[in-house]
Amino acid sequence: MSLALAGFTAHPADTTARWAMMNLLPPDTLAYRMQNGQPVLLYADPIACGCVYMGDKSAYAAYRASHPVDLAQEQRMTAEINQHPGWDWSVWASTADVDVVSGLRPGPSHVSY
Repeated sequence: MSLALAGFTAHPADTTARWAMMNLLPPDTLAYRMQNGQPVLLYADPIACGCVYMGDKSAYAAYRASHPVDLAQEQRMTAEINQHPGWDWSVWASTADVDVVSGLRPGPSHVSY
């Protein structure tokens, strides 16, 4: 099962700020960041889509059903967040994208999980 089928949403890293945030994540590896006290699972895919897949706990559970994650891998996810605690959710808001703000293309109303 792919991330999208599990319920993850691809968010393009189509601004300089988003690209910089995507590069804070380990590529092609599940990681997480906290938002409003809840973990948001993230998967940076800089080569195939130039995007970050984002999903909540239910998307992660659906993904894990077909892709078992062992304890060591979950511990690496936790260690990774401790190495790079800074994450700016505001760069993923539609208002952070100049083309969306100016109406040149549609964007999400908000990014929240």
